[in-house]
Amino acid sequence: MPAFKDDFANRQGNSNAAKQALLDKFKKQPKADDPAVQRRIAEQIAAAKAREDRIAQRKAEKEAARLAHEAELKRQEEERVAAEKEARRIEGEKALALLAEQKAARDARYAARKERQKRGK
Repeated sequence: MPAFKDDFANRQGNSNAAKQALLDKFKKQPKADDPAVQRRIAEQIAAAKAREDRIAQRKAEKEAARLAHEAELKRQEEERVAAEKEARRIEGEKALALLAEQKAARDARYAARKERQKRGK
């Protein structure tokens, strides 16, 4: 035999009482047209709007930071290209100067050889 102290009728009565208590609790809740409910709904809507505004603000800030970063990268790339151009220009000038110096030395050797040949005749 089970060790239940309550019989089926008592358990069924307790179940019905619990269901009725739950129903009464639900019925006691304020209706949708109650000012307190209206105020709470308005607060929830305001909080949701504020949350959406904060999210939009963060997105805008991230986008602005991304654009600033891209602009900085572009500026750095332009500076690098300009520095490379300047370096090539300087190298070109040095190469021209070296060629001019080599030509001058070659011309001097040629002139000296011609002078020696004139003296030797």
